[in-house]
Amino acid sequence: MRTQVGIIGAGPAGLLLSHLLHLEGIESVVIEQRSRATVESTIRAGVLEQGTVDILCEAGVGERLRREGVVHHGFEIRFNGERHRVPLSELTGGPAITLYAQHEVLKDLIAARTAAANGQICFEAKGSRVFAPETARPGIEFQTTAGSQRLECDFIAGCDGYHGVSRAAIPATSCREFHRDYPYAWFGLLTATPRVAEELIYCHHEHGFALVSTRSPGIQRLYFQCSPNTRIEDWSDDRVWDELHSRLAIDGGAAPAIGPILQRDVVGLRSFVCEPMQYGRLYLAGDAAHIVPPTGAKGMNLAIADVRILARALTEFYRSGDQRWLDAYSSDCLRRVWRAQRFSAWMTALLHRPDPFDAFQARLQHAEFNALKASVEAARVLAQNYVGWSWEQ
Repeated sequence: MRTQVGIIGAGPAGLLLSHLLHLEGIESVVIEQRSRATVESTIRAGVLEQGTVDILCEAGVGERLRREGVVHHGFEIRFNGERHRVPLSELTGGPAITLYAQHEVLKDLIAARTAAANGQICFEAKGSRVFAPETARPGIEFQTTAGSQRLECDFIAGCDGYHGVSRAAIPATSCREFHRDYPYAWFGLLTATPRVAEELIYCHHEHGFALVSTRSPGIQRLYFQCSPNTRIEDWSDDRVWDELHSRLAIDGGAAPAIGPILQRDVVGLRSFVCEPMQYGRLYLAGDAAHIVPPTGAKGMNLAIADVRILARALTEFYRSGDQRWLDAYSSDCLRRVWRAQRFSAWMTALLHRPDPFDAFQARLQHAEFNALKASVEAARVLAQNYVGWSWEQ
């Protein structure tokens, strides 16, 4: 097999990159170890910055997003019994966020790629391996039901996540990794219950963090802070609902209705960056290159920003042979990545109960919350970071 760009991973980064290249007449093949059904049904958060919405719509895959996505112009913070709304659009002069689940984005992208004449996605490709990324003839080897496959290409885009094979193909001497593992996790719930509120609710409580996020009028995504060693089987439905109601309880504040729990999981929190995000003709994007804690809702938005930059760089190369954009790919991406890391770490520290408990840190958290209430400028900094930055920043 031969193509121009080999892409490992059919997540938002890999699929959007393939589609953007297609719009420029550049061929690609996407290699994905999971089945199409699994990719399209894996529930993930979907808080989209305006820039993400814009690029999906400009690429022609935003029809359902525009119709079904829910625009939020603010969110609520509950802090030790107090409520405070952050009016995002008012503070930023317009930009808001849109809630549209990640698996819905994937459905739209897969539909667009499979409808294209050259939209080749190899699902259920096992044992992928990158070869010769430092040469002018790199490629990907993998297994399908038809047997061993070898894809030769001009460039490889590693969009296969933190545990994928792409980053592992970079010699340890050619990159540096930055890690932070947080001492707490999120207990996540998908529930068949009515909408709790019109906007997201972030909660700081003496027991720990909680989050309420609507997926649809009848489906809610709920989280609460827990230990990374938490066992799901130790939490009965009654215990889960009691804990959520305890953390979210506040006079005049909505609380989740009790109902069926469709899914539960424990999500660890980490920060991670790989520098540089390229090696030879291998370019990393999304979670393969960086991970942020989900508190700031930056994960998918950073992945989309990466592939926007990479698609532009590849387009310039194929149009004119100019490799300067490709050479600058990592540095262009990392400016935004570290900005998002800073914000995500700050918001995580603000809203989570320190573990082990630190009375001094708890007082600092309260002072930070009071500053957000008292200072329009402090609230504006939070709002601008949350809704995202322009592509030029």
